[in-house]
Amino acid sequence: MTGKHRGEQDHLVTDDATGMRQLVFQRTTKDSREHRTWFRGESTNFNPKAAQMVGVDAVRKHVLHGWAPEKPLITPSTQITAFGSCFAANISRWLSARNYNVLNSREEAKAAYVVSMGEGMVNSFVIRQQFEWAWENKVFEQPLWHGYNAEEYGYDEAVRLETKRIFDETDVFILTFGLSEVWYDEPTGNVFWRTIPKDVYDPSRHKFRVSSVEENRENMLAIYELIRKHRPEAKIIFTLSPIPLIATFRDVSCLTANSVSKSVLRVAIDEVMRAKRDEGCLYYWPSYEIITDVFRLPYRADRRHPVPQTLDFIMTLFEHVWCEGREETRPSLTEAWVRAQAAAGNLPRDLLRIVNHRKLAGIDRYLARERLSRDPEEDAEIRALLERLRDEWLEGMAVRLAAE
Repeated sequence: MTGKHRGEQDHLVTDDATGMRQLVFQRTTKDSREHRTWFRGESTNFNPKAAQMVGVDAVRKHVLHGWAPEKPLITPSTQITAFGSCFAANISRWLSARNYNVLNSREEAKAAYVVSMGEGMVNSFVIRQQFEWAWENKVFEQPLWHGYNAEEYGYDEAVRLETKRIFDETDVFILTFGLSEVWYDEPTGNVFWRTIPKDVYDPSRHKFRVSSVEENRENMLAIYELIRKHRPEAKIIFTLSPIPLIATFRDVSCLTANSVSKSVLRVAIDEVMRAKRDEGCLYYWPSYEIITDVFRLPYRADRRHPVPQTLDFIMTLFEHVWCEGREETRPSLTEAWVRAQAAAGNLPRDLLRIVNHRKLAGIDRYLARERLSRDPEEDAEIRALLERLRDEWLEGMAVRLAAE
């Protein structure tokens, strides 16, 4: 770079390598000597450049910053319950397969609606209803809960008690919120799991609306307080599902309606986090931002469900951040990252085949290329990433040979 001097104000500089002009910000704090430009607060975190999002630690540095726990809080004996949106179901399946103690994966738990219909509980109203029903024995005035085939789910006491048992034993709740569009009963204000069965639909009372930030914040706070009341030592992880709407009931395009639906929930979650995170038991896992801001093409052809490699990376990262365990038994974060980057088009797609078969020669061929990116910084980061992956493979081979 040219034209940069200590203490300068904000200014445009020219990158010697690319000839591009960009704005450089003066970094100041209240204790710094320079006060000629705007004070930027005690914490200033900039949007990363493309080159900064190549390395395997990119998501930790530029997405998880400020949200990760100081140390892993989940051990093999920690009892976990996850529900709300199909993304919660993915977390449950991953942790169960990795031998963590997911309560709602047990056979006896299948009677509970949070298990049998957990991925269908995609708005904050119905998640709150389950906690109020299980712990406070709150029964609603009319049938609100229906299965995938429009069958009615009642307020069965045996199901409530099983739900209560699951909640009473849970050490970590992972709750995923999916959408803010709701169907509701106008006279009572009660919200349905999804829409209303066609044969009982009454246009004079059954209505559709987009719920507000305030309503969702109130629901999330109520859920938080119920858990604190009945399981005061439990940890709570809020997530926002990256799965977009399959359709909207609004008279606007689904793509724009989805943007509003997710934004309402994201703001509500952030307001609850700012109000409660200092109490030490509420956390946010930014799966939504990892999918939407990190990867170029993260979805399958349906444009809704993440490709398996992207999903595997998020689950691998969750395990590395949240779960205690021996490092040598965990899936490689570097491999998962390269696979996800290649599957999403952020890196060459043939790297997916090379990594899947652990072909050292393939990595060497890439490293022998004169240029891996037009941007010198990005080129250097890609090389460092592939060298790290190569070193991991060589180290693993050496360990295996020594054990034979």
